[in-house]
Amino acid sequence: MQIEITDVFLRDGLQDVDVVVPTAEKLETAARLIAAGVRRLEVASFVNPKKVPQMADAEAVFAGLAVRENVAYTSLALNGRGIQRAVDAGAEHIAVVTSASQAHSNANAGQSIEEALAGLGEVVARFPGTDFFAGVSTAFTCPFEGEIAPEHLLRVVRAFKAMGITTIGLADTLGTTSTERAIAAVGYVLDAEPDLDYSLHLHNAHGQALATVSAAISLGITRFDSALGGYGGCPFAPGAAGNLATEELVRHLHAAGHDTGIDEAQLAEAVAFARGSVTRAPALSSFSASH
Repeated sequence: MQIEITDVFLRDGLQDVDVVVPTAEKLETAARLIAAGVRRLEVASFVNPKKVPQMADAEAVFAGLAVRENVAYTSLALNGRGIQRAVDAGAEHIAVVTSASQAHSNANAGQSIEEALAGLGEVVARFPGTDFFAGVSTAFTCPFEGEIAPEHLLRVVRAFKAMGITTIGLADTLGTTSTERAIAAVGYVLDAEPDLDYSLHLHNAHGQALATVSAAISLGITRFDSALGGYGGCPFAPGAAGNLATEELVRHLHAAGHDTGIDEAQLAEAVAFARGSVTRAPALSSFSASH
């Protein structure tokens, strides 16, 4: 089976590290991912740079990305201001994100789920030529509220559908949801809205993400997010684990006979460069003090 992987190292992977990786090194990492065969990369988020200074160079990243055939660069926005910045920067594929948890929505976006969805819907309607897709944070488990009821998750999915968004990513933001419970929630949503396209964004606190991937494939899901080296986490979700590592996901999928189009040797080189870029980068404290 053909599986599509979106590497999110440059956004989710770097947003929670205590350093600020220079733009040039981000662009080199992107080039190495593409050389390895990755065709979809999440490269930036257009969020408040005072809250997430690691993403302050989002416009510069997009300005420096090489145009490549059959390569999609995606970004993330939480509100209308972020969407406008992304469009102005030339972003064509934009993830609009809200939480399935009220408490996490307040911490992450500074507003309720209903406020976030209403604001996103108004702005999305102003850009009919942009490829919007949706992400649902804390889709299964919230650090503040605990387990998220599948019925509540479905309401958020349907709110995005009402905006005309048909591609939905479900995120285990903490990485602590058991495979059984995650798949039960995914199945519930699939049964209720079978005509939407779904992907999974899995963090990996307990080493169970690969089992969840295998179970999700059996449900027909073929799109997954992961990050080089397993970097990442949400700054506004206490206890959030790193992402499922891209190299581990690719190895697992290849061993199961699936096709990703990714070369494992070149991917390993990209991982080594990414780790080095984090090691070489200036500390967040010194960056904040000088800006």
